[in-house]
Amino acid sequence: MAAAAALEAAAPTGSLWGLVQDFVMGQQESPADQVAADVKSGSYTVLQVVEALGSSLENPEPRTRARGIQLLSQVLLHCHSLLLEKEVVHLILFYENRLKDHHLVIPSVLQGLRALSLCVALPPGLAVSVLKAIFQEVHVQSLPQMDRNVVYSIINNFMKSREEELKGLGADFTFGFIQVMDGEKDPRNLLVAFCIVRDLISRDYSLGPFVEELFEVTSCYFPIDFTPPPNDPHGIQREDLILSLRAVLASTPRFAEFLLPLLIEKVDSEMLSAKLDSLQTLNAACTVYGQKELKDFLPSLWSSIRREVFQTASERVEAEGLAALHSLTACLSRSVLRADAEDLLDSFLSNILQDCRHHLCEPDMKLVWPSAKLLQAAAGASPRACAYVTSSVLPLLLEQFHRHSQSSQRRTILEMMLGFLKLQQKRGYEDRDAKLLSGFKDQLCSLVFMTLADSSTQLQLVGIRTLTVLGAQPDLLSSEDLELAVGHLYRLSFLEESQSCRVAAMEASGTLATLYPLAFSSHLVPKLAEELHLGASDLTRGDGPTKHSRHLLTLQALSAVSTHPSIVKETLPVLLQHLCQINKGNMVAGSSDNIAVCQSLQQVAEKCQQDPTSYWYFHQTAIPCLLALAVRASMPEKEPSVLRNVLLEDEVLAAMVSVISTATTHLSPDLAAQSVAHIMPLFLDGNISFLPENNFPRRFQPFQDGSSEQRRLVALLMAFICSLPRKVEIPQLNQLMRELLELSCCQSCPFSSTAAAKCFAGLLNKHPAGQQLDEFLQLAIEKVETGLGSGPCRMQAFTLLLWVTKALVLRYHPLSSSLTEQLTGLLNDPELGPAAADGFSLLMSDCSDVLTRAGHAEVRIMFRQRFFTDNVPALVQGFHAALPDVKPNYLKGLSHVLNRLPKPVLLPELPTLLSLLLEALSCPDSVVQLSTLSCLQPLLLEAPQVMSLHVDTLVTKFLNLSSSPSMAVRIAALQCMHALTRLPTPVLLPYKPQVIRALAKPLDDKKRLVRKEAVSARGEWFLLGSPGS
Repeated sequence: MAAAAALEAAAPTGSLWGLVQDFVMGQQESPADQVAADVKSGSYTVLQVVEALGSSLENPEPRTRARGIQLLSQVLLHCHSLLLEKEVVHLILFYENRLKDHHLVIPSVLQGLRALSLCVALPPGLAVSVLKAIFQEVHVQSLPQMDRNVVYSIINNFMKSREEELKGLGADFTFGFIQVMDGEKDPRNLLVAFCIVRDLISRDYSLGPFVEELFEVTSCYFPIDFTPPPNDPHGIQREDLILSLRAVLASTPRFAEFLLPLLIEKVDSEMLSAKLDSLQTLNAACTVYGQKELKDFLPSLWSSIRREVFQTASERVEAEGLAALHSLTACLSRSVLRADAEDLLDSFLSNILQDCRHHLCEPDMKLVWPSAKLLQAAAGASPRACAYVTSSVLPLLLEQFHRHSQSSQRRTILEMMLGFLKLQQKRGYEDRDAKLLSGFKDQLCSLVFMTLADSSTQLQLVGIRTLTVLGAQPDLLSSEDLELAVGHLYRLSFLEESQSCRVAAMEASGTLATLYPLAFSSHLVPKLAEELHLGASDLTRGDGPTKHSRHLLTLQALSAVSTHPSIVKETLPVLLQHLCQINKGNMVAGSSDNIAVCQSLQQVAEKCQQDPTSYWYFHQTAIPCLLALAVRASMPEKEPSVLRNVLLEDEVLAAMVSVISTATTHLSPDLAAQSVAHIMPLFLDGNISFLPENNFPRRFQPFQDGSSEQRRLVALLMAFICSLPRKVEIPQLNQLMRELLELSCCQSCPFSSTAAAKCFAGLLNKHPAGQQLDEFLQLAIEKVETGLGSGPCRMQAFTLLLWVTKALVLRYHPLSSSLTEQLTGLLNDPELGPAAADGFSLLMSDCSDVLTRAGHAEVRIMFRQRFFTDNVPALVQGFHAALPDVKPNYLKGLSHVLNRLPKPVLLPELPTLLSLLLEALSCPDSVVQLSTLSCLQPLLLEAPQVMSLHVDTLVTKFLNLSSSPSMAVRIAALQCMHALTRLPTPVLLPYKPQVIRALAKPLDDKKRLVRKEAVSARGEWFLLGSPGS
């Protein structure tokens, strides 16, 4: 029995001994992992491992001892969490002793100490003992990179877990680390070392008398000059080292006396990277410095920054110099001073003004803008600085403006002034700012109004921007000033010779109207309303293009100024009344005028979306009015009228659709439910009670035996119903869906049937899954199958199929795949094949009026990628199997899908699809050609290697298409010829003479845009292969 027990106990030990021998003597690596796994599982203890290693650890051969310690260290790295405190003590004593061993042993010893530094059971005092031993016994910089990294890891681990113990060492710990780091060159280790230095400072370790030494041991790397080797597996970038070192150098004011002279020296050097790094480091350091640290260096710092901004040819250096000056001024501004201390801010700003102020008097000289930028950078740092600089500069600029008479000089001066006024705006309108500007208010207003009346467009533009900034200062402009400002903006909004001034004036009106709604309501809106009233008379009389242009500008001005709820309540009735006025009687305005009013209404609706109250007001007011106008237009009078022919035109209804959808998408569910309760009875039951002026000559029944004119208004129902939030319950939905389905296959009016199909699809897309949705889908499928069979409604049935398919594709409905298969099958249809091919463009593109994310449709992410994966193989297969007559349909459908697919998805599939795309270029259909060219152009830039294999075909086809009858195709082909030059030069050089000759022809094209692309493409081909190209 005893013998059996002894054998059983010896078995695992014998197995362990064998693994140890395999690792130490057999130089095998896998036994170490096996031993570590067995220790973790409890098969062996760490003590047993040490015992098994006994002879190896005492072997006179250093390499054998090193292998033995290496095995123990690897086991500890895996099992350090299992160690007991007593075991940790003995192991640390053992490893500390081995630090005195042969240099071949040291790397394995350090690995073991790293494992022990991670132990939770480490007794107090041992962390200090280990670090003292390393500092004393190991010359770290003589070790290989990996072993040096282990030393940094040990220090880092102890700093995280034994901070108080290490702080007990005082400055000795700092000095020891300086010795460890001194001379480090490897970027991987430097990142760790910089992190340790930053922690030394930020966690308040004692630096003692070694502040300068710590600075020197890190600043010797400044500025970083490191270029990572190609294919570097470690991924360390120069920017990583720059930021890590900057965090050290700018981490403490105690480095200031050493860092600032270094930064000044590097800013004054010739190296661009050194200048940038120094200025950025100064910027960072100013966040922790105070006046005390900066005092002795301010003149030199200012001199260096001034020189860089004045003389540099680099915009980056100028920007960093201005940022550094901003930070310096901010640092001086926020320093808390003793009562007897000198305030350096005033003297610093005084020096800046002294060096820059006189340049502001020379608006034609090159130093005027650098000087202005320096002053603005300093002024923008604090309210004190802003007041100090602005109070000195503004009077000077005002004087200079009146002294110079040329518009270009005045514009420069005013732009400088504008920069200082914007600083006042950013500072948050403190009392000091208000008092400062109020002293110059009259002069500023007089100057701005003078520029607004000037003949120079450029000066007017700056004047408009300045007026906007002045208006943003609270309580600065008086009511008289505002009245004058509104008058100028009104006049500038109608300047026919300068579109830029008109646009700027309207934008300024919108901005200022938000701040001063009463002034604009009193002085601008009545003028615009009168202008619109006169314009309506001119339009109905058919006056010339000038009157028409002024009418459009008035509409744009009204929508631009509608930025405040109180103004909307005045402008919206004006616009709606105008729309009614131009559609009264027998003299009716043209469709373009109605569309212009609708566009203005849409812009007002967009502005109202930010304010729920104003948005609801717009919805309640505009939609009933638009519906009433449309309903009246759909009912024929006894006397023939042209009213119907304008408001019911496709383009005008489309413009109304945009207004209604924009005025509905942002409704809350509760308010939307109120609105739907009125509009649904209007269309289904003819209930017109909520419409204004509802005395119509006959009933409104767009679905029940209504006239073709009434059916056209289903587009307006679509705009409303398909823009509602999904949570809104739609009354009489079942009846509505059936009516829409019937109307969608009505052959008498394609516009109405398409609108009904789109409305049906929009409702399907939002409808929650369930029995009712399945019933609607079944009805739609039956309707499509019946309509597609034969008869006059095939095109309407196809349109219904297309929109239902899109609605389901967007929401990943399971039925979408079978409907898409049906659509693909129609590519073989002689009658519907071309339309089916165009249908793939609709499926892949975004719509503007229905099935939009803005309209709360269910649009799943990556639906295009999924559609591509599911359907392109069938399109390719169908193309190969199709008859020659219908092959172009497949190419067209495929081209539409690929053209709208994200390019990262297309690139992996390019080798298999490229041959089909090239064949599509030979298709006579210009739509297919344009779509394919649009698809190929980015691929030439992103996949040059694949495209190079087909360069002969590409050159031939692109050159042929550059003579296409279609201008759009010619332009796209020339753009592709330009993109071809991105392919490898050796591949293209044989074609260079042929291409240059061929591209001479489009240089004489009758269209300017074609000639422009030809010049660009031919120029690139001329340069092909030349030095530096």
